[in-house]
Amino acid sequence: MELADLWANEKVQIVNNNNGARLETYVITGPRGSGVICLNGAAARLVQPGDNVIIIGYGMMTEEEARTYKPKVVILDAGNKPVQMLEQELHSTIL
Repeated sequence: MELADLWANEKVQIVNNNNGARLETYVITGPRGSGVICLNGAAARLVQPGDNVIIIGYGMMTEEEARTYKPKVVILDAGNKPVQMLEQELHSTIL
């Protein structure tokens, strides 16, 4: 959460690369450093353990802020530990 600048209760979009499902939910804080990504309630039916997901947080900003904004893309390994930080998503790739 910290590396991606996600906040507790922040609305996020989840994209499941395994089945194409897209859903909106909110961030719930888990144990720090645990690497746990957990979906509760109805959302849990759309993602299975081991699925590759993208978690997208959006923000509102002025046009001036948008001109210099650098998004944070955090690439995780199979254990959800960070392995790479990017400032943009690479075109035509699934990481």
